[in-house]
Amino acid sequence: MEQLEMERFLNEQKRAVEAALSHYVAQLDGPETLKKAMAYSLEAGGKRIRPLLLLATIQSLGQPPALGLPVACAIEMIHTYSLIHDDLPSMDNDDLRRGKPTNHKVFGEAIAILAGDGLLTYAFQLIAEIDDERVPLVVRLQLIAELAKAAGPEGMVAGQVADMEGEGKPLALPELEYIHRHKTGKMLQYSVRAGALLGGADARQRRELDEFAAHLGLAFQIRDDILDVEGTEEKIGKRVGSDREHHKATYPALLSLAGAKEKLSFHIDAAKRHLQQAGVDDAVLAYICELVAARDH
Repeated sequence: MEQLEMERFLNEQKRAVEAALSHYVAQLDGPETLKKAMAYSLEAGGKRIRPLLLLATIQSLGQPPALGLPVACAIEMIHTYSLIHDDLPSMDNDDLRRGKPTNHKVFGEAIAILAGDGLLTYAFQLIAEIDDERVPLVVRLQLIAELAKAAGPEGMVAGQVADMEGEGKPLALPELEYIHRHKTGKMLQYSVRAGALLGGADARQRRELDEFAAHLGLAFQIRDDILDVEGTEEKIGKRVGSDREHHKATYPALLSLAGAKEKLSFHIDAAKRHLQQAGVDDAVLAYICELVAARDH
């Protein structure tokens, strides 16, 4: 697959996800203020890396990506809820997200919290209500259970707590990796796991794809740390230097900027190696690796 074809595929899938997200919120029978607040953050843009990973994994296994669209939207809803709550005054207290005022700046803190709550819970409803004979009840149950684990107190929420408790403290590399593996990595890993499950991967493929996703998740967060040092607010769409302001442990702070870039390369290379060993059509997933390594926002 040529680069232009891969870019076209990813753009098509991104548009499909965004159209479905808008549809899912519009069909809700709920207060208009709540729906507007949910849609505001969902439609603020973003890379959509998690749903794209899921859909690309399904495609790599020779199955139609549209099979995973409800799960892709569920993942993006949970990611968006976490950003709304991260930006709150009691957490990171950010005014900008993706170049726009944060949810609580537009709708107030109470509605922002409830918009996040709505997105989190609606995500599980989307998977439970999948009406496709190719996704039997037992698969839906597994998708829900694994999503709850990836997003909850053993996954993303655990990483967020460890991140907050680590502020102002000197952390060793294993402690920093714990934060990144949980705060960012678990949901990225779930995206690939869900794609492997929906795409019918065998046990060996699932193991290799899981390792691929684990390394990619760390690489994604390391790149985030690097961008907080050398990125620009115009490109990133939020304040740079906030990690330093909050006295957070980061890869550049722990290893130096050059050392962080070496770690980034290590994890990207490891991700590609496991991807090759999975024995799937790896072109689009390998291209996503390159996008993660080189992204500027």
